[in-house]
Amino acid sequence: MRSAAAALVLLALSSCHPKPPNVPKETRAMSAEPVALTAADGVKVAGVYTSVEKPKALILLFHQAESGKDEYATIAPRLATWGYSSLRIDQRAGGDLFGGNETARGLGVAKGHVATAAEYLAAKPDLEAALAWAEAKKLPVILWGSSYSASLVFLLAAEHPGAVRAVMAFSPGEYFDDKTLVARSAAKVRAPVFVTSAQDGHEIDAARDILAAVPGAKEQFVPKQGGVHGSSTLLRAKNKDGAEPAWAAVIAFLQKVAP
Repeated sequence: MRSAAAALVLLALSSCHPKPPNVPKETRAMSAEPVALTAADGVKVAGVYTSVEKPKALILLFHQAESGKDEYATIAPRLATWGYSSLRIDQRAGGDLFGGNETARGLGVAKGHVATAAEYLAAKPDLEAALAWAEAKKLPVILWGSSYSASLVFLLAAEHPGAVRAVMAFSPGEYFDDKTLVARSAAKVRAPVFVTSAQDGHEIDAARDILAAVPGAKEQFVPKQGGVHGSSTLLRAKNKDGAEPAWAAVIAFLQKVAP
């Protein structure tokens, strides 16, 4: 009963737009360095590790379709100012939307290729490689996905319950051939979950349906203004009116799960 009550409280709070967070009180030195991972099937996965002094947690940043790790080129440093280290990777299902994808290029994926549902799911070993790398850092790990990877993070969290502090999903949906796979996985997630989406009825409903399956603490941020697909909702260049309210919701959630 107590966990159910907590979930209801979080859902109730999600309907309110949090005030923009104050500027961080601490100044932390940060650095960024390339990381090379190898997935279980031998695929070489390129990444960038943004580290800070005395990190509160390590956030694994996974991109949307036709994209790459630089979807987070400005997001990762902003997370760092709040004390969160991060690893962003190029998944094999991706492209040049934000400047290139080394992993896809290494596999010979043609420029402009649009991945299939099966190819989205086939990127899961790339996320697993990132999680295995993160475990060695001995920090709380937060999974963060965008579009198709926002769905994959539910699969990952369900399979590794002891390794995940929280899940953040930007525009999740049933993007795979099995149209109940994500909800079934969400039902096994015990970590707190945050979801948001574009200001679009279909996306909002898709996120809500997946979130409904989560048994524990959860919240959905529904944008009242602005709001675009995936993690791009945090980019002012793509979401002029809605980026800052979305950031306020993100930081508020992070401060709850990894203060």
